Amino acid sequence: MTAVRPADFAQSGTSVLARIPQHDATQLTRGGNQALIILDDQIYQLRITRAGKLILTK
Repeated sequence: MTAVRPADFAQSGTSVLARIPQHDATQLTRGGNQALIILDDQIYQLRITRAGKLILTK
């Protein structure tokens, strides 16, 4: 998957990506490399790899 630039989604002068909430992964992990994310009754683990990639697992 490739990152898409906000300009690629321009609509009426406002990009779609500008309207989507953004969160810094390092803030979610509080400077570490893991965070738990809860959706309904499910717990997911977000990990930042040594290579700087994100992995989300159930």
